[in-house]
Amino acid sequence: MSRPVATPADVVDPEQAAAGDRLIDWANREMPVLRQIAERFRAERPLAGHRIAACLHVTAETANLVRTLAAGGAELRLCASNPLSTQDPVAAALAAGGIATFARRGEDRATYYAHIAEALAHRPTLTMDDGADLVGILHRERRELLDGVVGGTEETTTGVVRLRAMARAGVLRYPIIAVNEALTKHLFDNRYGTGQSTLDGLIRATNLLLAGRTLVVCGYGWCGRGLAARARGLGAQVIVTEVQPVRALEAVMDGFRVMTLLEAAPIADVVITVTGDCNVVDRPHLERLRDGAVIANSGHFNDEINIAALDDLAEQVREVRPNVAEYRLPDGRRLHLLAEGRLLNLAAAEGHPAAVMDMSFANQALCVEHVVRSPAPLTVGVHDVPEAIDRQVAALKLEAMGITIDRLTPEQEAYLAGWEAGTS
Repeated sequence: MSRPVATPADVVDPEQAAAGDRLIDWANREMPVLRQIAERFRAERPLAGHRIAACLHVTAETANLVRTLAAGGAELRLCASNPLSTQDPVAAALAAGGIATFARRGEDRATYYAHIAEALAHRPTLTMDDGADLVGILHRERRELLDGVVGGTEETTTGVVRLRAMARAGVLRYPIIAVNEALTKHLFDNRYGTGQSTLDGLIRATNLLLAGRTLVVCGYGWCGRGLAARARGLGAQVIVTEVQPVRALEAVMDGFRVMTLLEAAPIADVVITVTGDCNVVDRPHLERLRDGAVIANSGHFNDEINIAALDDLAEQVREVRPNVAEYRLPDGRRLHLLAEGRLLNLAAAEGHPAAVMDMSFANQALCVEHVVRSPAPLTVGVHDVPEAIDRQVAALKLEAMGITIDRLTPEQEAYLAGWEAGTS
């Protein structure tokens, strides 16, 4: 098991930490909303006395969130929410700066869960999760810590789905705000962030020209919408697969071809999953893919592609490029799996641009503050982001961009509020 980056007492490579600081500073230039929140947090210290266990992608953007929370007075422990998403220089910089950080890129499964245990070891009063792994471990294995937790936040679609399942089953023990459900999160982070960063990861890993190629997007949620639009912008012939009729119809109306994955597999050059479900690309699809096809995933977990079936079908596996594994089948076809089936945008690239994470992490910071400052304790369950926070984040972002918008006049507000509006 690899030894985690932990505290400044550990031996941290000064050069690596300095490189991490440069990455963090570069991202911070693009995060004006979070900068404003950090300035206020330093003055008000709303999180003083609270211990946060955070399970997030350890990137430069996340580092700015963590430093904002620390500025607000929180004592933090940070671990990675995916084995391949950690930027090691960033982890080193955070550790050197006094934030206990447990993460290494490429850590094995045992180390991944050991790091979650380390993040929980300081008996958190608040949790901050990306995929609900930390919350799941807390409820299954560290139940003795639950009474001390007053609330938490969750960043992702996948995590929110898991938490709502826990709530339905009656096992969730404290309130969690579903940051992913904020309009200023999923309309921008999921759509523009995932769309751009997934293609960034695809191109970095393969150096493929997308123009003229057939690219299949599995799932037309906000992530799928963004990915499909950006792939079309690069000249790809985009096919969408879906299981929900309304989303499938929307994809058709947006100008994309829609069909089943079994129909799409024989003509696909690239298949990318963004559904949050398991075995989206299953053995029957793998058996129909053409020679040279590329398979990748930008959903949170590496369950969307049936890798066990791919292993079973292949007679030979070799790495042909960093983050590209070639599976040679007995009939001579070669299928290429990217980044071990993990989040392509983080494993093969740098994740979402800082400008979009600015809004997502602003929501995280303000929602944690809301949990601890709410006049009445939040009830146990999964809560939406308060509309006032959503609007505040949007307003701060517009202000930072130098954009002003109109306001309703008192007359207009009265007109909209009156039930007789529009009568003659």
